[in-house]
Amino acid sequence: MIKVSVMYPGKAGTRFDHDYYRDVHMPLVKARMGEACLFYTVDKGLAGGAPGTPPPYVGMCHIHCESLESFEKGFAPHVAEIMADIPNYTDSNPTLQFSEVIVG
Repeated sequence: MIKVSVMYPGKAGTRFDHDYYRDVHMPLVKARMGEACLFYTVDKGLAGGAPGTPPPYVGMCHIHCESLESFEKGFAPHVAEIMADIPNYTDSNPTLQFSEVIVG
């Protein structure tokens, strides 16, 4: 199994609409990817590693798929639509990471 982590860096003044992300954007991603997306989680950053520091990421999601190939097959046909929705909830540029899930 793989996990695609989409992480949105946060800094002072970053706009991120968590309600829209949770209620509109991620359901859109799941609907377009269909069975290629086994499940996803959504995180809201609370704090950094040291007391009183802001979180390095204001929000993130983790999309779980059987393989990198299944992710690409489910995501690629809809990439333009999914990417076009980003300005509706944030002005942050996401960082992506593809990982193999070792323990689930």
